Amino acid sequence: MAVMARLGRLFRGFLGLFISGLEERNPEALMEAARQEFRNKMAQYNMALAQMAGVAERLKNQIKNKTTRAQELERRILANHQAGNMELAGTLARELQELKADLTIDTNELQETETAYQANLRQAKVSQREFEDRINQLQKQLSQVKIKEAQAEAAAALSNVAFKVGDLGDSMKTVEEDLQKRYERSAGKARVATDLVDMHKIQEKETERKALEQAALAEFLASQGIQSTAAAPETPAAAKEIGPTRQGN
Repeated sequence: MAVMARLGRLFRGFLGLFISGLEERNPEALMEAARQEFRNKMAQYNMALAQMAGVAERLKNQIKNKTTRAQELERRILANHQAGNMELAGTLARELQELKADLTIDTNELQETETAYQANLRQAKVSQREFEDRINQLQKQLSQVKIKEAQAEAAAALSNVAFKVGDLGDSMKTVEEDLQKRYERSAGKARVATDLVDMHKIQEKETERKALEQAALAEFLASQGIQSTAAAPETPAAAKEIGPTRQGN
Protein backbone atom coordinates (compact mmCIF):
# COMPACT_ATOMS: atom_id res chain seq x y z
CA MET A 1 0.00 0.00 0.00
CA ALA A 2 2.84 2.38 0.86
CA VAL A 3 4.50 1.70 -2.49
CA MET A 4 1.25 2.33 -4.36
CA ALA A 5 0.75 5.59 -2.49
CA ARG A 6 4.27 6.69 -3.37
CA LEU A 7 3.73 5.74 -7.00
CA GLY A 8 0.46 7.66 -6.96
CA ARG A 9 2.19 10.78 -5.60
CA LEU A 10 4.96 10.42 -8.16
CA PHE A 11 2.46 10.07 -11.00
CA ARG A 12 0.54 13.11 -9.81
CA GLY A 13 3.83 15.01 -9.58
CA PHE A 14 4.79 14.14 -13.16
CA LEU A 15 1.28 14.96 -14.32
CA GLY A 16 1.46 18.31 -12.52
CA LEU A 17 4.81 19.11 -14.15
CA PHE A 18 3.44 18.15 -17.55
CA ILE A 19 0.36 20.32 -17.11
CA SER A 20 2.47 23.19 -15.77
CA GLY A 21 4.68 22.96 -18.85
CA LEU A 22 1.65 23.05 -21.14
CA GLU A 23 0.24 26.04 -19.27
CA GLU A 24 3.54 27.89 -19.50
CA ARG A 25 3.77 27.28 -23.23
CA ASN A 26 0.12 28.16 -23.91
CA PRO A 27 -0.84 31.30 -21.93
CA GLU A 28 -3.48 32.18 -24.54
CA ALA A 29 -5.28 28.91 -23.86
CA LEU A 30 -5.24 29.65 -20.13
CA MET A 31 -6.66 33.12 -20.73
CA GLU A 32 -9.40 31.72 -22.92
CA ALA A 33 -10.22 29.12 -20.25
CA ALA A 34 -10.40 31.92 -17.66
CA ARG A 35 -12.75 33.87 -19.93
CA GLN A 36 -15.00 30.85 -20.36
CA GLU A 37 -15.03 30.18 -16.62
CA PHE A 38 -15.88 33.82 -15.93
CA ARG A 39 -18.66 33.75 -18.51
CA ASN A 40 -20.13 30.64 -16.88
CA LYS A 41 -20.04 32.24 -13.44
CA MET A 42 -21.54 35.45 -14.78
CA ALA A 43 -24.32 33.44 -16.41
CA GLN A 44 -25.15 31.85 -13.02
CA TYR A 45 -24.92 35.25 -11.33
CA ASN A 46 -27.22 36.79 -13.94
CA MET A 47 -29.74 34.01 -13.37
CA ALA A 48 -29.74 34.83 -9.65
CA LEU A 49 -30.17 38.53 -10.46
CA ALA A 50 -33.02 37.68 -12.80
CA GLN A 51 -34.76 35.72 -10.04
CA MET A 52 -34.29 38.64 -7.67
CA ALA A 53 -35.63 41.04 -10.28
CA GLY A 54 -38.61 38.69 -10.76
CA VAL A 55 -39.36 38.81 -7.02
CA ALA A 56 -39.23 42.61 -7.14
CA GLU A 57 -41.62 42.73 -10.09
CA ARG A 58 -44.02 40.34 -8.34
CA LEU A 59 -43.97 42.55 -5.22
CA LYS A 60 -44.64 45.60 -7.37
CA ASN A 61 -47.67 43.93 -8.89
CA GLN A 62 -48.89 42.85 -5.45
CA ILE A 63 -48.50 46.36 -4.10
CA LYS A 64 -50.28 47.80 -7.12
CA ASN A 65 -53.21 45.36 -6.80
CA LYS A 66 -53.46 45.79 -3.03
CA THR A 67 -53.36 49.57 -3.38
CA THR A 68 -56.20 49.41 -5.86
CA ARG A 69 -58.07 47.05 -3.49
CA ALA A 70 -57.46 49.42 -0.57
CA GLN A 71 -58.87 52.37 -2.50
CA GLU A 72 -61.94 50.34 -3.38
CA LEU A 73 -62.42 49.32 0.26
CA GLU A 74 -62.16 52.93 1.37
CA ARG A 75 -64.94 53.91 -1.03
CA ARG A 76 -67.14 51.04 0.09
CA ILE A 77 -66.57 51.82 3.78
CA LEU A 78 -67.56 55.44 3.27
CA ALA A 79 -70.61 54.47 1.21
CA ASN A 80 -71.85 51.90 3.75
CA HIS A 81 -71.16 54.26 6.64
CA GLN A 82 -73.23 56.95 4.98
CA ALA A 83 -75.95 54.41 4.25
CA GLY A 84 -76.01 53.32 7.89
CA ASN A 85 -74.63 49.84 7.22
CA MET A 86 -72.31 50.02 10.21
CA GLU A 87 -71.68 46.29 10.51
CA LEU A 88 -70.61 45.92 6.88
CA ALA A 89 -68.62 49.12 7.14
CA GLY A 90 -66.82 47.67 10.18
CA THR A 91 -66.05 44.43 8.35
CA LEU A 92 -64.68 46.34 5.42
CA ALA A 93 -62.65 48.54 7.74
CA ARG A 94 -61.13 45.48 9.37
CA GLU A 95 -60.25 44.06 5.94
CA LEU A 96 -58.73 47.42 4.97
CA GLN A 97 -56.64 47.43 8.10
CA GLU A 98 -55.18 43.98 7.33
CA LEU A 99 -54.66 44.95 3.70
CA LYS A 100 -52.67 48.04 4.67
CA ALA A 101 -50.54 45.93 7.00
CA ASP A 102 -49.81 43.61 4.08
CA LEU A 103 -49.01 46.65 1.93
CA THR A 104 -46.49 47.83 4.51
CA ILE A 105 -44.81 44.41 4.57
CA ASP A 106 -44.79 44.18 0.77
CA THR A 107 -43.37 47.71 0.46
CA ASN A 108 -40.57 46.93 2.90
CA GLU A 109 -39.81 43.66 1.13
CA LEU A 110 -39.79 45.46 -2.22
CA GLN A 111 -37.41 48.08 -0.89
CA GLU A 112 -35.09 45.43 0.52
CA THR A 113 -35.27 43.41 -2.69
CA GLU A 114 -34.55 46.47 -4.85
CA THR A 115 -31.65 47.45 -2.60
CA ALA A 116 -30.19 43.94 -2.76
CA TYR A 117 -30.76 43.79 -6.52
CA GLN A 118 -29.02 47.10 -7.16
CA ALA A 119 -26.13 46.13 -4.86
CA ASN A 120 -25.64 42.79 -6.61
CA LEU A 121 -25.97 44.44 -10.01
CA ARG A 122 -23.24 46.93 -9.11
CA GLN A 123 -21.11 44.08 -7.80
CA ALA A 124 -21.57 42.20 -11.08
CA LYS A 125 -20.55 45.26 -13.09
CA VAL A 126 -17.53 45.86 -10.89
CA SER A 127 -16.48 42.22 -11.15
CA GLN A 128 -16.85 42.28 -14.92
CA ARG A 129 -14.85 45.49 -15.21
CA GLU A 130 -12.12 44.12 -12.93
CA PHE A 131 -11.98 40.91 -14.93
CA GLU A 132 -11.70 42.81 -18.22
CA ASP A 133 -8.97 45.04 -16.74
CA ARG A 134 -7.12 41.95 -15.56
CA ILE A 135 -7.40 40.31 -18.97
CA ASN A 136 -6.16 43.48 -20.67
CA GLN A 137 -3.24 43.65 -18.27
CA LEU A 138 -2.36 40.02 -18.95
CA GLN A 139 -2.60 40.61 -22.69
CA LYS A 140 -0.22 43.57 -22.42
CA GLN A 141 2.14 41.50 -20.30
CA LEU A 142 1.94 38.64 -22.80
CA SER A 143 2.68 41.06 -25.64
CA GLN A 144 5.72 42.40 -23.77
CA VAL A 145 6.93 38.86 -23.12
CA LYS A 146 6.58 37.99 -26.81
CA ILE A 147 8.48 41.15 -27.78
CA LYS A 148 11.32 40.31 -25.39
CA GLU A 149 11.39 36.72 -26.62
CA ALA A 150 11.56 37.96 -30.22
CA GLN A 151 14.40 40.33 -29.30
CA ALA A 152 16.26 37.51 -27.58
CA GLU A 153 15.79 35.22 -30.60
CA ALA A 154 16.98 37.98 -32.95
CA ALA A 155 20.05 38.62 -30.79
CA ALA A 156 20.84 34.91 -30.68
CA ALA A 157 20.40 34.66 -34.46
CA LEU A 158 22.73 37.61 -35.01
CA SER A 159 25.30 36.07 -32.68
CA ASN A 160 25.14 32.82 -34.61
CA VAL A 161 25.49 34.66 -37.92
CA ALA A 162 28.54 36.57 -36.70
CA PHE A 163 30.07 33.34 -35.44
CA LYS A 164 29.49 31.61 -38.76
CA VAL A 165 31.03 34.50 -40.70
CA GLY A 166 34.13 34.14 -38.57
CA ASP A 167 34.20 30.44 -39.31
CA LEU A 168 34.06 31.17 -43.02
CA GLY A 169 37.37 33.07 -42.88
CA ASP A 170 39.41 30.13 -44.20
CA SER A 171 36.88 29.43 -46.95
CA MET A 172 36.83 33.07 -48.03
CA LYS A 173 40.64 33.13 -48.07
CA THR A 174 40.64 30.04 -50.29
CA VAL A 175 38.20 31.73 -52.70
CA GLU A 176 40.43 34.82 -52.79
CA GLU A 177 43.50 32.73 -53.58
CA ASP A 178 41.65 30.84 -56.33
CA LEU A 179 40.55 34.09 -57.95
CA GLN A 180 44.09 35.45 -57.79
CA LYS A 181 45.42 32.30 -59.50
CA ARG A 182 42.80 32.54 -62.23
CA TYR A 183 43.71 36.19 -62.79
CA GLU A 184 47.39 35.38 -63.04
CA ARG A 185 46.76 32.55 -65.52
CA SER A 186 44.59 34.77 -67.70
CA ALA A 187 47.11 37.61 -67.59
CA GLY A 188 49.90 35.21 -68.55
CA LYS A 189 47.95 33.84 -71.51
CA ALA A 190 47.19 37.36 -72.70
CA ARG A 191 50.86 38.31 -72.52
CA VAL A 192 51.94 35.21 -74.42
CA ALA A 193 49.39 35.93 -77.15
CA THR A 194 50.66 39.50 -77.43
CA ASP A 195 54.28 38.45 -77.56
CA LEU A 196 53.53 35.91 -80.30
CA VAL A 197 52.18 38.57 -82.65
CA ASP A 198 54.79 39.67 -85.30
CA MET A 199 54.47 43.45 -85.19
CA HIS A 200 56.93 43.84 -88.14
CA LYS A 201 54.66 41.84 -90.43
CA ILE A 202 51.67 43.80 -89.28
CA GLN A 203 53.43 47.05 -90.13
CA GLU A 204 54.42 45.69 -93.58
CA LYS A 205 50.81 44.72 -94.31
CA GLU A 206 49.64 48.14 -93.19
CA THR A 207 52.18 49.85 -95.52
CA GLU A 208 51.18 47.57 -98.39
CA ARG A 209 47.51 48.33 -97.84
CA LYS A 210 48.14 52.06 -97.94
CA ALA A 211 50.24 51.74 -101.16
CA LEU A 212 47.51 49.74 -102.87
CA GLU A 213 44.96 52.32 -101.87
CA GLN A 214 47.08 55.16 -103.34
CA ALA A 215 47.69 53.18 -106.54
CA ALA A 216 43.98 52.57 -106.96
CA LEU A 217 43.32 56.26 -106.45
CA ALA A 218 45.97 57.28 -109.01
CA GLU A 219 44.52 54.83 -111.56
CA PHE A 220 41.04 56.23 -111.05
CA LEU A 221 42.21 59.83 -111.41
CA ALA A 222 44.12 58.97 -114.57
CA SER A 223 41.02 57.41 -116.09
CA GLN A 224 39.26 60.66 -115.39
CA GLY A 225 42.00 62.79 -116.93
CA ILE A 226 42.95 64.23 -113.61
CA GLN A 227 46.54 64.56 -112.65
CA SER A 228 47.22 63.10 -109.26
CA THR A 229 48.59 65.58 -106.74
CA ALA A 230 49.32 62.99 -104.13
CA ALA A 231 52.76 63.30 -102.61
CA ALA A 232 55.24 60.80 -103.78
CA PRO A 233 55.78 58.09 -101.27
CA GLU A 234 58.60 58.78 -99.03
CA THR A 235 61.69 56.73 -99.57
CA PRO A 236 63.72 55.70 -96.70
CA ALA A 237 66.72 57.93 -96.16
CA ALA A 238 70.00 56.62 -97.36
CA ALA A 239 71.93 54.93 -94.75
CA LYS A 240 74.62 57.17 -93.35
CA GLU A 241 78.01 55.92 -94.22
CA ILE A 242 80.08 55.18 -91.27
CA GLY A 243 83.41 56.89 -91.13
CA PRO A 244 84.80 60.28 -92.18
CA THR A 245 83.15 62.16 -95.02
CA ARG A 246 85.07 61.85 -98.30
CA GLN A 247 86.36 65.05 -99.84
CA GLY A 248 86.01 65.63 -103.55
CA ASN A 249 89.14 65.57 -105.68
